[in-house]
Amino acid sequence: MGVTRKVTVERNRLRFAAAHMATFGGGCEPLHGHNYDVMIELEGELTEDSWVWDFGAVKRSARGICEELDHHFLLQRASKQLAIEESADSWTVAFGERSYTFPRSDVYSLPIENTTAECISEWFAGRLIAELKQQGATHLRKVSVGIEEMPGQAGWYTLEM
Repeated sequence: MGVTRKVTVERNRLRFAAAHMATFGGGCEPLHGHNYDVMIELEGELTEDSWVWDFGAVKRSARGICEELDHHFLLQRASKQLAIEESADSWTVAFGERSYTFPRSDVYSLPIENTTAECISEWFAGRLIAELKQQGATHLRKVSVGIEEMPGQAGWYTLEM
């Protein structure tokens, strides 16, 4: 049985501000936003350089993903609850009598069913893992990503590889 080590990076510059409206229990939240913080834990064996992975590389990758999401409406493209129409220059999102039309440039379309912190963290983890693997991090055993909507309120996703 091999030894695993863990590194974490969180908050500081790993944050983004975004709007969303999650669906739940047959309803839909009003359009609102959060200042999200991102927390990341990586577990694995040490590399030849005696680290799980370079903190700077993890932060650069995560910060890039945060910048993509920052100041956008997060659209749960795979929603079963929202009526979503895409056009060349806009997205229209409707639930019941409420309808919103957003300029295409203001929307980040996520391939998820809901924009809960749990679903965003799963999507974020997938993006991060893909980037780290491209950098050569093939030895990781577990990756956890937490998306904090407000202090003390976060959704986590953990993938054991």
